[in-house]
Amino acid sequence: MNNIPEMKVGIVAVSRDCFPASLAQNRREALVKAYTQKYDAKDIYECPITIIESEIDMVNALEDVKKNGCNALCVYLGNFGPEISETLLAKHFDGPKMFCAAAEESQKDLMDGRGDAYCGMLNASYNLALRNTKAYIPEYPVGTADECADMIHDFLPIARVAYGLDNLKIISFGPRPANFLACNAPIKQLYNLGIEIEEESELDLFEAYQKHENDERIAEVAADMAKEMNYADGKQPEMLKKLAQYELTLLDWVEEHRGYRKYVALTTKCWPAFQDMFKFVPCYVNSRLMRRGIPVSCEVDIYGTLSEYIGLCISGSETTLLDINNSVPADMYKASIEGKFDYKHTDTFMAFHCGNTCSNLLCSPHLSFQRIMARTHPQDWCEGTIEGDIKPGEITFYRLQSTADNKLRAYAAEGEVLPVATQSFGSIGVFAIKEMGRFYRYWLIEKNFPHHGAVMFGHYGKALYEALKYIGVDASEIGYNQPAGVRYANENPWGEI
Repeated sequence: MNNIPEMKVGIVAVSRDCFPASLAQNRREALVKAYTQKYDAKDIYECPITIIESEIDMVNALEDVKKNGCNALCVYLGNFGPEISETLLAKHFDGPKMFCAAAEESQKDLMDGRGDAYCGMLNASYNLALRNTKAYIPEYPVGTADECADMIHDFLPIARVAYGLDNLKIISFGPRPANFLACNAPIKQLYNLGIEIEEESELDLFEAYQKHENDERIAEVAADMAKEMNYADGKQPEMLKKLAQYELTLLDWVEEHRGYRKYVALTTKCWPAFQDMFKFVPCYVNSRLMRRGIPVSCEVDIYGTLSEYIGLCISGSETTLLDINNSVPADMYKASIEGKFDYKHTDTFMAFHCGNTCSNLLCSPHLSFQRIMARTHPQDWCEGTIEGDIKPGEITFYRLQSTADNKLRAYAAEGEVLPVATQSFGSIGVFAIKEMGRFYRYWLIEKNFPHHGAVMFGHYGKALYEALKYIGVDASEIGYNQPAGVRYANENPWGEI
């Protein structure tokens, strides 16, 4: 995927002048060795300058990491560290940064070999606050070379989110559908996050689509769609040509309108006028752009596509956007879940969208028509969804939103898609999250979240939580599914938990 950042972390070891600089240097070399033995060496760059109490050395280190293509920074306290120079380095580095510190190696070397970085981290954090400089500090930031290597690796998805949003443009087409305030998107918080927003008309998109009518690339794209959907040679439906034309329209729009931004996400108004004008639905094309790392959310859900993009940066793989849609019928729960999986009925729900999830995430993916829109439109105008039950496995269900009071709020909950046939339509799955019923009532409803949630396919709650804090979401506004016995702020104390 070329629409999410590749991070290169510059590792700068710092040393206070009353401590041996060799201590910081040797520990830096051990850290780099540990990282390259466990992870990809291209993730990091070892800055050869060991900073002492010198602002000039700080400037030299800053220039060195920039010259060597670093877009993220790790300030590594090899010993106590120069609190002024090290935090000035973080202040002037234009990109995500983290701090970690070296643990003492042995009881046999606590005379000249003691570094006191445990103490130095306190002064570093204090000075960062004085300079209004944000940096990621791991849960326990003092460790061995191996442990600090793990900390840097854990920082990569956080850095991808921060760098990605600083270089992201969201392009939206059309106002929200009528009677659909759920996807309200106050844009001030987007600017606060460093994101550019370009709002366009459905008419502009339709005009661009018409201009692609005879695009010579349509046949090749349609053939690729047919291959993905396992149509036999010569058997591909005529509809694929229209979908290919639309896909090319969106991809060309991205390139022509990204401006100075490196990364782009999209959101479109996909009903009801879309079917009237385009004579198809865009869901399958949305899924194909996600495969290329370009999320396209439904129903002009700007914070939905932002959430999908954050998930892309964290997981490095496809995400999707689904409705928190319907309860699991009692007979389905009894027949397929109860006694087979450790979930209460209220822990389960169905998540669905009309057909926007990537084919590789679905069981028996196939193209179909949008059944809900076909209730008010001719069925052949509603073709273009991709359907199938979502594959079983671990998931993280999450969303970032500027809610009705214009505050940034988020949630994250780890769970799974169960291997239970949905017996329904669209891109859909039976989801299970511990204590979902209480989470649904006392965080999602209580905090005014809309019905769209984003999904990462795997457990990424820890990285997501740290990334959300890093980009500026107050920790008190990040909700998660509280375990049994732990009450939410407004939960009735006499209720059953």
